[in-house]
Amino acid sequence: MKKDVVAGIGEIGKPILKLLSKQNITVGFDLNPDLMDQRKFKRYKNLQTSFLHITIPVTGKFINNVLKLDKKFQPECIVIHSTIKPGTTKKLQEKLSIPVIYSATRGIHKRMIYDLKRYTKFFVISENAPRGKWASSRFVKLMKRCGIKTKKMSKPETLELAKIICDTSYLGWLVNYAQLSNRIAIQYGIDYDEMWSFSDEIHKLLGNRPKMYPGLIGGHCVIPNLDLIENDILKFIKKINSNYEKVINKPKNRKKFQKLISNITSVGIL
Repeated sequence: MKKDVVAGIGEIGKPILKLLSKQNITVGFDLNPDLMDQRKFKRYKNLQTSFLHITIPVTGKFINNVLKLDKKFQPECIVIHSTIKPGTTKKLQEKLSIPVIYSATRGIHKRMIYDLKRYTKFFVISENAPRGKWASSRFVKLMKRCGIKTKKMSKPETLELAKIICDTSYLGWLVNYAQLSNRIAIQYGIDYDEMWSFSDEIHKLLGNRPKMYPGLIGGHCVIPNLDLIENDILKFIKKINSNYEKVINKPKNRKKFQKLISNITSVGIL
């Protein structure tokens, strides 16, 4: 008998722990002991760890933190669910003698269990990973038992970039354009929603004119994930968002758009 471990019981780790616990013995670990089920953790302390699921926040010490967790639990395989800097999976695999899987997480925090089952869970493993076929097969079967679809990508860097470029940063650009168009609407004294109604039919027919609400980009994903990739163009997302905040906080604009701002002060996605 073996156990799985979820390291990091936060907005991603908690729902993953809940799903996995329904399928096999799974315990949660966190630096904050109040987030852990201490009795369950101690009960299965001596069981060998099969999969170690990494859901900790990404910092400059992320690789070292994962290595410490590997030493603590000595798993057969590591699965990273956190959004990481391109090249991280490769670096970890070079330092470890067990397979390392990267599986980007998609969804909205407040409905993460629902979204984990709704979206396909992309994953990837390095070609030179030891026991790679075994790790991939077991991960797919585990996710299937949890009601989660999976799809394997070819290279770790592809998925690492996809999460940042095609998900969070893409959302950032869309919201940026809504912010810019709202600034112009403010400048000319016109109604934002009425102006955007012009594109409703186009988007309905072609699907390429999405209307986004011009709120501030907040949350733990879009803006923080920009720091995971070195690209000066993408950094404009943060700059545009900061400048927009100054505009909507001006007294004359705040009163006019109070209802709009109060409803959408934050836009966030994983």
